Amino acid sequence: MKTFEAIDIIDIEKNIIRLIAKDWMLVTAGTPDKFNTMTANWGGMGFLWNKAVAFIFIRPQRYTFEFIEHEPVITLSFFDEQYREALNICGSKSGRDTDKVKLAGITPIESSNESVSFSEAFLIIEGKKLYAEFLKAESFIDESIVNNIYRDFDFHKLYIVEITKAWIKQVV
Repeated sequence: MKTFEAIDIIDIEKNIIRLIAKDWMLVTAGTPDKFNTMTANWGGMGFLWNKAVAFIFIRPQRYTFEFIEHEPVITLSFFDEQYREALNICGSKSGRDTDKVKLAGITPIESSNESVSFSEAFLIIEGKKLYAEFLKAESFIDESIVNNIYRDFDFHKLYIVEITKAWIKQVV
């Protein structure tokens, strides 16, 4: 993490909604020896239970799901537009079948929470899991979401993580 500087999450100047919805992020879990990452654009950040939190949604079919289930910590990595193709690869290839990190041309680094992030990211958020639960059909007030997004009832699992550290790439 030598090229990154710790910052307070409140000092992030970028629009979080844009970062997640339009620019995307990599959600990563595991250890430096065995990890997986995936592109995500569903989630958010806020303040809950007197803590800064992030929330993400992962389908159980995703290989990254296994890592998130077994590890207490995750990282969220955000990249500049020049890494769009790398994010496309990480979102379209499975780590079960290929070394998508190598294929994407990004460099894994050990984060301070002993998980993994990437040296090319401009922002890294480390988190510790606090809560997890599958979405349920009967809990949706707007049934069109189930009809349009979950026709096969393959619901995402919601994870709420405490943001334990945020890192921004130092300008050299």
